[in-house]
Amino acid sequence: LPPVQYCQISEDEGKETSEGTRQLTVQMMQNPQILAALQERLDGLVGSPSGYMESLPKVVKRRVNALKNLQVKCAHIEAKFYEEVHELERKYAALYQPLFDKRSDIVKAAYEPTEEECEWKADEEEELTEEMKEKAKVEEEKKDEEKEDPKGVPEFWLTVFKNVDLLSDMLQEHDEPILKHLQDIKVKFSDPGQPMSFSLEFNFEPNEFFTNTLLTKTYKMRSEPDENDPFSFDGPEIMGCTGCTIDWTKGKNITLKTIKKKQKHKGRGTVRTVTKTVPNDSFFNFFTPPDVPESGDLDEDSEAVLAADFEIGHFIRERIVPRAVLYFTGEAIEDDDDDVSTHHSLCVMASSLSQTSEPSHWPSHVFP
Repeated sequence: LPPVQYCQISEDEGKETSEGTRQLTVQMMQNPQILAALQERLDGLVGSPSGYMESLPKVVKRRVNALKNLQVKCAHIEAKFYEEVHELERKYAALYQPLFDKRSDIVKAAYEPTEEECEWKADEEEELTEEMKEKAKVEEEKKDEEKEDPKGVPEFWLTVFKNVDLLSDMLQEHDEPILKHLQDIKVKFSDPGQPMSFSLEFNFEPNEFFTNTLLTKTYKMRSEPDENDPFSFDGPEIMGCTGCTIDWTKGKNITLKTIKKKQKHKGRGTVRTVTKTVPNDSFFNFFTPPDVPESGDLDEDSEAVLAADFEIGHFIRERIVPRAVLYFTGEAIEDDDDDVSTHHSLCVMASSLSQTSEPSHWPSHVFP
């Protein structure tokens, strides 16, 4: 072939090869098993000395040790930074709370907003012609006449949960009638001078399922470098969590189910029915996380449950509570869908929280 033609073919083949390699890489990165194996390999390399370091003269190694000591001091300063961030969070939480309280009052019909408070300037693409506005107004009035006047914002938090894949994957059909009674979710930070922690408070109206009006979940955090591994510090870590006891009404505990199994007697051949109570998938398993022993040693299933639990708790605290109305309307969901891989991983973990078998992930830290 002439040189020019040969070069053109080579270039095209190179493009095809490059595109094929790219597609193969994307497919590999979407395979959880490959990602897990890669992560395991990378974890094994952490702290491993490189050949280059071994080849350095002794006097240079001494200086590198001095640099590492400086890095440890940087880690301690970084820990102080995060402590002050936590103080700022506590300060601004107090400023947000009156607004969240008013949100709760509107949702549960304890307060009726004024006409001025209900005015909302629509975006340009949402603006309607006067004729369409009048038609919509007539339709709304007609609907209001046909049904009873609803109180507050019915099923506000249940709708939020169902609109967010991360939370809807935790829900079972039998959870929904209970979550219709959820009136508010609050975040409470630990008091000044106390170990760093935060609590999620789920406020329920009186209902037929349990006698509690408040269910809580508390997450304990640590914001200081590990003496044995100071370079692993990358911000506050959630070290453990505690739930609460749900005082279920008799016959209403949806976290348990009764199964019947027939057993045949080996000798006589008679058959009997055995009744057994076993765990049942439910969002409310969120309030009974595994206990973390003082040693910190957990089996694989418990690690997986806690990993999912920590991520969900952090997501509720950072995203759901501050922006609840935008999750109710669906406006905030597009933002969460931008990072598809992280979103998918969290949804898988969320699903495991309500079940009895889980995946195996363990987060080193969950924020910032």
